[in-house]
Amino acid sequence: MNGKIKTRRWDIQEHLKTEDDMRLYLEACFEEAGDDPAFIAAALGDVARARGMTALARETGLGRDTLYKALSGENNPSFGTILKVARALGLKLTVAHA
Repeated sequence: MNGKIKTRRWDIQEHLKTEDDMRLYLEACFEEAGDDPAFIAAALGDVARARGMTALARETGLGRDTLYKALSGENNPSFGTILKVARALGLKLTVAHA
């Protein structure tokens, strides 16, 4: 061995295998996001990519490019887009007392 450590980029999609994994991940992201909507959008994007962006595009009626851009974490997508994505992912947004 030459003493070098090999690393690779960590990819959340490798850890989002089950519905429960995805739910727990999103719950944690909602807890951490504070008032950052782009953080939530990026978390939804992680789940969307783990599930398959093509299927999500078909279910939401939005183009894949539109979804990638909206869920990149670099933009602030409309609430309508977030609702469409959540519904297509089988999620229900609820309100709870903080």
